[in-house]
Formats: sequence, structure tokens, C-alpha cells
Amino acid sequence: MHVLRFWDRLDDGTRHDLIEQLETIDWRLFEELQRIVRERGRAAPAHGPDLADAVTPPCLRLGVERDATVAGKAPAPAEAVRRGTEALAAGAIGAILVAGGQGSRLGCQGPKGLYKVGPVSKASLFEFLLGGLVAVRRRFGRDVPLAIMTSSATDAETRAFLDANGHCGLDPSKVLVFRQHDLPALDATTANLLLDAPGRVSMAPDGHGGMLVALAAAGGLEWFAGHGVGHVVSFQVDNPLAMPLHPEFLGCHLLTNADFSTQVVRKTDPAERVGVVVETAGTTRLVEYSDLPAALAGARLPDGRLRFYAGSIAVHAFSRAFLERAAGRDDSLPLHVAYKAVPFVDEDGSRVVPQAPNAIKFERFIFDLMPLASRVCVVEIEAVEGFAPLKNPPGSAADAPEHVHAALVARARRLLHGAGVTVADGIDVELDPAEVLDERDIARLFAPGTHISYPTVVGR
Repeated sequence: MHVLRFWDRLDDGTRHDLIEQLETIDWRLFEELQRIVRERGRAAPAHGPDLADAVTPPCLRLGVERDATVAGKAPAPAEAVRRGTEALAAGAIGAILVAGGQGSRLGCQGPKGLYKVGPVSKASLFEFLLGGLVAVRRRFGRDVPLAIMTSSATDAETRAFLDANGHCGLDPSKVLVFRQHDLPALDATTANLLLDAPGRVSMAPDGHGGMLVALAAAGGLEWFAGHGVGHVVSFQVDNPLAMPLHPEFLGCHLLTNADFSTQVVRKTDPAERVGVVVETAGTTRLVEYSDLPAALAGARLPDGRLRFYAGSIAVHAFSRAFLERAAGRDDSLPLHVAYKAVPFVDEDGSRVVPQAPNAIKFERFIFDLMPLASRVCVVEIEAVEGFAPLKNPPGSAADAPEHVHAALVARARRLLHGAGVTVADGIDVELDPAEVLDERDIARLFAPGTHISYPTVVGR
């Protein structure tokens, strides 16, 4: 085997690690990966789905009464809030935090969840997101069982952080940490395995769609069932404003009997790099921004909205029964391929850093489950309330730490204002996520008319 060509140069420890790594590879899946690479080399590049007749499906807007296009088919906001509240109070909702990413693009080492985003407290993404579950427990009286998906690059540090920080206030028995699988990168020409070092195969996580495969393999679906969970939400570690457990969102999901529900924000810029939810031939699916031709991305409706305006923010809800059915199918989460520039070791053992794509990586996308659902519910939220992604390093044009800080401060100011609390101009304020869900919690802490004149973490 070509991956062992440097065997004689390796010390005993490196040989052991290489053999251990090779034993983790699913060789039946590897043969399938090779077949995909070879067939892709013979075929024209794949294009996205036919969208000629596609439309944006009806979207239920949080807090807004339904218009004529959906009236009678969906619950009123107050009804949805009541149903979602009941589910949370009954302990029927679980959560999955997708946290396999590293902070390397942000200029730091380790899991992205450890990146500090608190404008005043310097709290990490993990502290914001797990703290939110603590606040939900306090409000509704029941834990939300949480499964955290790590990767081979983030697993050890994530577990160490949770242990050292008391699971950020969560009950450790209600937290399950599981690791997504790695897939090998293949040479785009030969379909052979690439070596990242003489004694190490080049591997990469299998994407957010690996969540279902890894959760099922770890016994996570049974774990949720054992905790009485009938429905599960999922959300990403890079969005500290994420609100997957919003009662109205959950109520819409439950009262429409949806298998798959998803939150979207209204896309206004055709160039915005978010996928869009579309409906075509009676099937709801998500189309990646890269698969949306420019002419369609910029097309507008008579009222001025983009034709495809339902921008995905990777916050979903699923019935557990639907996830169990999908986990039992071999075709529920197809592999997607991407050409990448992947460093490798050449025949002489020298490390090469290519300037152009030389390899194919493979990923699964969780939104590929959407067409399998018997019913999909799309819920539109305000971006300022629930979407502040951290994707780029400081100084970037969008989705950088300074944008996240500004979004957190702006939301804190809005909620404080709604509770009758004023904040001096230019003063940063932050909400302790473990203490403050909304204005109701602020009212416990401050009397109306209170004025804040110095940087403050509300709730601490």
C-alpha cells in the first residue's frame, strides 16, 4: 500500500499511530469515495438542482399573525408559544450543538467554542450557548438534554473545558459528548489516499451532516429517548445569538406536525453567502448559495423581495422519530465533494503546499434530510434577534468578532430599553445568557427607570 512507503523511516510510536489511523477508516466507504472521484473525473461538473419553477415556501414569522397565504394552515403566535412552552416544561425537547470546528480562521488555536466573544465579560461561545440552556431550565423547570458534537481536532479540549467549568452550569448527566467521523482526502487524479506527513493520512471531518451518522453510532438517539425527548433542535457553535429553543419556533414545529423545521432570516443582498430554502415540485430543500446562479440569486418578486429570500441560519428542529428513520437509511445523507488545495507528502517525503486544488474532500450536509420529511415548517426570525455568526478574523468585512460584539450589545440595549432601563451612549452592555432570556428576566434585576452608565454584564 502506497501509504506505507515511508514505513522504514518511522519510529515505533509513529508506526503505531499510523496503523491505528488506518484501522479507523471504513474501507467499504473508502471504495465508494474512490468510485465518486473516478466518476467525477469522467463527467462534467455537477450543477445545482433545476430551479426554473422553484419558489420560496410560505414562512411563518415569529410574533407576526399569519397572512392569507398561510392562515388556517398554521398556528397563531400565541398558540405556538403556548405549545412550545408546554413541551419545554414537560422535558420533551433535546438539543444538539454542532461544535466540531476549530478557531484557526479566527487566528486562534483549539475549538471555536472557546473563542471569547463577550463584549464585557469576555465569555466564550460555549459559555453563551450553554448558558442559554441554563436560563431555559430556570424558566421552564426542566433540563434540556444536550448532545455536543465534536471532531477529532476539538474533542479532547472540549471535554476538558466542560469538566473544568462545571459544564457551564448544566447537569453533566444531561450532557452527551460525541465525535463526528473523519473522512480521508483523496488525490483528485489518482483517487489514492494523501499523506499529510510520512506517518499520517490526510483526514477531515465529514461535515455537519455527520451529526446524524455519529449520533446514531454513539447511541445518542436512544440516549435522547431515555430522557423522554421526542423532538430535537440543532444549532451551530459559531452563533451566540442562536435561539433554537424559542417557544414559538418549537410550537410552530409541533403544531404543524413537521418532521423537519428550520429557521431562516430574510435575505436582502443577492451576494450574501447563505443557502436558501426553496420549494420545487412539492419538495422543500435547501440550495447552497454556490449552486444558485447569479441571475436567480438576484431575481426579485413584484413587492421587491428577492425571489429566494429565505436564508438558512443552520438552526433546525426534528422529530426524533424522523431522525431514527433517516438514520436507518443508507441514502439519507449523500456525500458531497469539494476540490481543495490540501498539503501532502510527495514521493520523496517532502511536504508540498499546493497553490491550486489537488484533492477532493467529502462532506455530508444535514439539510439533505429536508426532502425526506413528510412536512417541513419554515420559520422566519429577525436576524438582529437570532443570527450573529462568527466566521471571519478581526477586520473582515462581515461575520468578524467586532460584528458579533456589536450584535450582542445591540440586543442587550433593545431588551433593556423594553424593560424601561436606559444605557448611556457609548457604553457596552451584555446579557448573562444563563440569567436573561428576555425582558421578564431583566425586570427581576432592575427597576424601570434604572440608568446604566458603565460597562455592565446584566445578571452578574
